[in-house]
Amino acid sequence: MSNIVAIAGSPSHLSRSNILVEYASSLLNSRGFHTDVISVRHFPAEDLIFGRSNNDIFEQSKELIEQASGIIIATQIYKSSYTGLLKPFLDLLPQNALLGKYILPLVTGGTIAHLLAIDHALEPILTELDERLILDGIYVVDKQVRRCLDGSIHLDKEIHQKLKNSLNDFIESVKHSQATTKELATAC
Repeated sequence: MSNIVAIAGSPSHLSRSNILVEYASSLLNSRGFHTDVISVRHFPAEDLIFGRSNNDIFEQSKELIEQASGIIIATQIYKSSYTGLLKPFLDLLPQNALLGKYILPLVTGGTIAHLLAIDHALEPILTELDERLILDGIYVVDKQVRRCLDGSIHLDKEIHQKLKNSLNDFIESVKHSQATTKELATAC
């Protein structure tokens, strides 16, 4: 079974970006992947602010990332950038933490005006961690995703299809990467 890690950068459990993480995890699980979610909001704020990575929760997160075949980065956009919680978490990761892993950004925002935040704010830091394997991110306007009273998730038809297609591309990329890794291992 392949491992995927979703890094949820939202300060709120009820955020729309967390809804996307739940949806993506459910789809990935139905396709034979195991998804671990790292919720940055669970990290001690003082550790993030002061750059302290010598604690159990961060060590466990690093280990999950090292073992992952692919990474989903989920955040909402505030003031044309990703959340303030996500940045210090990414800063604490070792330089090559995402090396060789496919990365799928999932981003939510209040309006379409923040669409380019993926390219201008999020991708530069992800590029610093590994520039080659970032897939096209998905930007979702808040009104296109909601949690229903019964707890179910509702996505607009267009976003549902776009997210499903992106997750399929993500799955295929991860599978291809794993097959290539196995071929190289058996050739040695």
